[in-house]
Amino acid sequence: MKTPTPFSRRVYLAAAIYGFVVLAPQYFLEASLVPPTTHPEQFYGFVGIALAWQFVFVMIARDVARYRMLMPVTVLEKLAFGLPALILYLQGRVTAPVLAVGLIDLALGTLFAASFILSRPDEQKTIR
Repeated sequence: MKTPTPFSRRVYLAAAIYGFVVLAPQYFLEASLVPPTTHPEQFYGFVGIALAWQFVFVMIARDVARYRMLMPVTVLEKLAFGLPALILYLQGRVTAPVLAVGLIDLALGTLFAASFILSRPDEQKTIR
């Protein structure tokens, strides 16, 4: 097996840093939501689960070979917000800033998929 690509490490570490920077402040922003949330448990639950995923991204960045099989699940994690944000925007139900964040998630999901492919062990890359 070859050494995992620095590309995968960088992608997952950058995604984690971005996620921590964007998500952590949301714990202090509930009062500024317009319209106010009627289900604060869903708001805080979303932020908490999303933050937990950032720790998974750090784990993958630290040991790509060991945690490689989590990568397809991380693609699904990014699709879970990115696709609905795109669809809801096309239906006129969310604003452009929500779309922008969704597109960032879709881009990260694409990079995660590329990381999965590029980090394959050498014996899986050969065509027989």
